[in-house]
Amino acid sequence: MGNFLVQRLLEPGEIESLDHTTIPRLLLPQPLSLFTARAARLRQLAQGEVTGIPVGETLRGYLLLMAALVDAQIAVTAALPPDAVTLPDADAMARAHEHRMPPIPISGERPPLWRSIFASLLDHLETLVVSQPQLAQLPQVLAELRALDDAALEACADAVLAQQAEGINPLHAPFVAAALQVLWTAQAGRLEATLAPTLETGVLCPVCGSHPVASVIRIGGQSQGYRYLQCGICACEWHMVRVKCSTCEGNAKIAYQGLDRADADAFDVAKPVNKANDPKKVARAETCDECHSYRKIFNQEHDYNVEPLADDLASLMLDMLVSEAGYARASGNPLLWFSDAA
Repeated sequence: MGNFLVQRLLEPGEIESLDHTTIPRLLLPQPLSLFTARAARLRQLAQGEVTGIPVGETLRGYLLLMAALVDAQIAVTAALPPDAVTLPDADAMARAHEHRMPPIPISGERPPLWRSIFASLLDHLETLVVSQPQLAQLPQVLAELRALDDAALEACADAVLAQQAEGINPLHAPFVAAALQVLWTAQAGRLEATLAPTLETGVLCPVCGSHPVASVIRIGGQSQGYRYLQCGICACEWHMVRVKCSTCEGNAKIAYQGLDRADADAFDVAKPVNKANDPKKVARAETCDECHSYRKIFNQEHDYNVEPLADDLASLMLDMLVSEAGYARASGNPLLWFSDAA
């Protein structure tokens, strides 16, 4: 499995000119690279190639479905006309910066473009069904999504962005979330990092105001060894010091929980695996005994190809173990929703 770069590669002249004492506060996404890496990682996880994140047969099928959804995100992103995605005007940007507010917030009226993106995603998914037999059940879900009236579709989008699972159809939500991700990631990719202010709180995305899906320890260049939170909607990553709760921002009672070797061996597969430096440290849960919450942290130092949203989706065993220990998940994954009964 090859290496997948999300951030732009620096030219030799740029490398020499870097101030290596400066920590990049914000990493903006490159949408096509991001979604391409995510789709590849979902398939790598589904195939059991990541030693530190064991995946069972039931989850494997869902990861492949989500990989197909991300494939559709790639196609829609690539087809977006250059002038289709716009940013707020200069005055709105200046006001947001002055008041330390996200410049492209998820709150308020959504650009109408998101509905066109949603329809295009469904179109692309229909074409994928023909070539991917594992998607045989998808047409029924796509038909239900196409049948949603304007009010129902907007209500689902509201719930997704507010992370309100109550009353939401867990089969519909990932597809609505995927359309919203395409729009906000495209906007974030066109933003100047200096236009995103430092918010009053460090636990929300400084670009769109959404919650992080997980955190990641990055390697390479100025980001070497630093921890970033990745937004679940616009995919921006912002720096937060390590050993600090990404929910309450406390640092007195932080601990790290991981799968033990017995858990990892439970899903042995007869396939080549991607050897990590230390599989136990690829995926861990950062728990806080002050607010009793947790958020997963993935370490690129132990697996170069970690992708926070994909790895979070695949590591449900870790969620179960930490939840059984009494910790509540800090925020959800936009591509996975549970019914009220669950």
